[in-house]
Amino acid sequence: MEHLLPKQTEEFLHKEPDALFVDCRSDAEYFFVGHAVGSVHVAWYDGPDWELNPHFVGEVRKLAGHSTQRPVILICRSGKRSVEAGQALEAAGFRRVYNVLHGFEGDLDESHHRGSRNGWRFEGLPWEQM
Repeated sequence: MEHLLPKQTEEFLHKEPDALFVDCRSDAEYFFVGHAVGSVHVAWYDGPDWELNPHFVGEVRKLAGHSTQRPVILICRSGKRSVEAGQALEAAGFRRVYNVLHGFEGDLDESHHRGSRNGWRFEGLPWEQM
């Protein structure tokens, strides 16, 4: 798995328009906190009990057109869940898996808030909220 900073991810997406950009956060995070424009949602864990999605790999495989060669970029809140999800994809045979460092909301600051240090939204990259 390779790791990309948010701005590197946006550049990669422009250079590789066939890349699949997967937001693996929960439904609530994706829909209410916001998400990167162009991303598709497939939860890695989801509520109410924060259970692992047993269909994650199959759902990504279907979105990728059943190709394990298609680039898959994963983003989560801070870049940790996306690593776990990426490892599962690699174990399933995906060859081009990328993780977005710092995720959508970024690392915690001194006050335990996100969004003030780094991350997709902090970098001013395109995002939307439903």
